[in-house]
Amino acid sequence: MAITDWPADERPREKLLKQGAIALSDAELLAIFLRTGVPGKTAVDLARDLLSEFGSLRTILKADLTAFCKGEGLGPAKFTQLQAVLEMSRRNLQEKMAKGDILSSPDDTRRFLAASLRDYDHEVFAALFLDNRHQVICFRELFTGTIDGASVYPREVVKLALQLNAAAIIFTHNHPSGISKPSESDKAITKRLKDALAMVDVRVLDHFIVGDDGGYSFAEHGLL
Repeated sequence: MAITDWPADERPREKLLKQGAIALSDAELLAIFLRTGVPGKTAVDLARDLLSEFGSLRTILKADLTAFCKGEGLGPAKFTQLQAVLEMSRRNLQEKMAKGDILSSPDDTRRFLAASLRDYDHEVFAALFLDNRHQVICFRELFTGTIDGASVYPREVVKLALQLNAAAIIFTHNHPSGISKPSESDKAITKRLKDALAMVDVRVLDHFIVGDDGGYSFAEHGLL
């Protein structure tokens, strides 16, 4: 049965318009993106098959061109559409942060940091540099490493903070394992950074670790 023959409140597009995107399952959201199915399968059937094949929605979203195009009904055109959507989402979050006090929108900040770092297969250490009103000056990826660590140099961070005239910083890095619990080395480098930056009157507001489990905030756990 074609989706157009389904009851109106069960069709993904109509459901989204009536209840909002949050009410849709992963398969329904993916079906809207796909727009059409393939012979013998509706877009929802195809979406379910793809989720089963790839393992999760996130795996589809982070797949490279070669892996993505192996999926039934997928190809370069769909890949470019998806990358454009993901980049628009990142830029929207960045624009939201840049327009006001970053501390008034912690959820948007976390979503932006997660969207920026979670798909790397190696560790990346980055920072949001803020002015004295806690508005964003810029976001910078500072150091890159391996699958289980990255070398961080406080002297270089202090130098850049002074160049940008930053008053505060939020640090972030990803754990490719997906588990965001901080290691002892994560705690140690955060303390070193905080102490070094305190010498030039720059506050460390948080260190957020990006993982698959919602992330970890040093500030929320009293580690700053």
